[in-house]
Amino acid sequence: MTIRTRFAPSPTGYLHIGGARTALFSWLYARKHGGTFILRIEDTDLERSTAESVDAILQGMTWLGLEYDEGPFFQTHRFPRYQEVIRQMLKEGMAYHCYCTKARLESLRNEQMARKEKPRYDGRCRHGVANPPPDIPPVVRFKNPQEGSVVVEDLIRGRVVFQNAELDDLIIARSDGTPTYNFTVVVDDLDMGITHVIRGDDHLNNTPRQINMLRALGAAPPVYAHVPMILGADGARLSKRHGAVSVMQYRDEGYLPEALLNCLVRLGWSHGDQEIFSVEEMIRLFEITNVHSSAAAFNPDKLLWLNQHYIKTADPKHVAHHLSHHLGKLGIDPATGPDLVEVVKAQRKRAKTLSEMAAASVFFFRDVEAYDPKDAQAHLRPEIREPLAALRAQLAALPQWTAEAIHAAVNGVAEAHGLKLGKIAQPVRVAVAGCAVSPPIDITLMLLGRDRALERLDRALDHIRSTLPV
Repeated sequence: MTIRTRFAPSPTGYLHIGGARTALFSWLYARKHGGTFILRIEDTDLERSTAESVDAILQGMTWLGLEYDEGPFFQTHRFPRYQEVIRQMLKEGMAYHCYCTKARLESLRNEQMARKEKPRYDGRCRHGVANPPPDIPPVVRFKNPQEGSVVVEDLIRGRVVFQNAELDDLIIARSDGTPTYNFTVVVDDLDMGITHVIRGDDHLNNTPRQINMLRALGAAPPVYAHVPMILGADGARLSKRHGAVSVMQYRDEGYLPEALLNCLVRLGWSHGDQEIFSVEEMIRLFEITNVHSSAAAFNPDKLLWLNQHYIKTADPKHVAHHLSHHLGKLGIDPATGPDLVEVVKAQRKRAKTLSEMAAASVFFFRDVEAYDPKDAQAHLRPEIREPLAALRAQLAALPQWTAEAIHAAVNGVAEAHGLKLGKIAQPVRVAVAGCAVSPPIDITLMLLGRDRALERLDRALDHIRSTLPV
């Protein structure tokens, strides 16, 4: 049997942390078993579904690298198929028309709740209506079995038993003919040959109803795995204040996709004490049966730690590819400066996010408009003017603009003027970067280029001259 899993988001918002984890687990299960991963867009909620949400979901999947083998399939494109199955179910007695009004159903619900009973449809129209009212467009209800039970052998939660007597006759088509969620899911899973459904445990109560419909249609239900919810670090249900935002917002805040994937895979799953997993390791080691049945806590600090790890250790070309997006957001064309891969190598030990790295790298691509006042006051002082001018002359005369040659020149000027290396390096940093923080000064100057470096040293010398007493 070929494993076939699916991720089926509703396009009523962005791709959030919970949805991304479900997608990852479904993707990993398919990849581990040589199966097929399908993307299905469940857009039957016509009032709330938007094209913007579809784009956000597709962008999030692409950024995370969760490539799908089939799809995206849109439920709104499959309405003729749903109508065909509804007609079949009505013809074969698996479903029936219900003419009960909203007022009657509301009254029934209130009476049941007053008796402290579980609200459910009482089956008034189950065996047919002798004189259907012509002014009431009927809904279609599935004729759920009234006896026996549904056993769900859940890969995460274990055996879960539902009594059919507790399940009412679900509406599968509204009065305007549009199909409902639980019905479309059943038809899609059947038609797409889904073998394993991995989804949030908020869908667990839907599962027995869907199993009963699949069996009525003569199909074997897929295997189910219901993933528990994600909590914030404080134990409350995950919300925006905990970081439950769009996956693409994490990209915009400077996170690498590997960091977010690594964080997601550890939300409820583990492999010994290992914390860092490559995608290849995730595929090889992941077991859906090892996902914990209790809720997992999302820790933003852990995500930041993972991101810093990947910035330091990932292929600099890969990091540079993602860094270019953040430079672009700052209005910088990376082609106007030094090799972006070399910038990453120089900056990656001191950045936790790519947005941080981009902000700290602006001076490589754009002239320094102003010095940090405190750093200029501390380091661009009159007594450094002569050593700085001497260094400027030595740098201008270098036959080769290499980090080694620059380092030797800076060291030589420091020794000649009886200064510690930092006493000359810090003023140079302020001169070329606008502040006293940069990569090692030889690397900084090498990446900046001779012409830019000399221009900025000249400007710093002019600044020092302007501060001298008249």
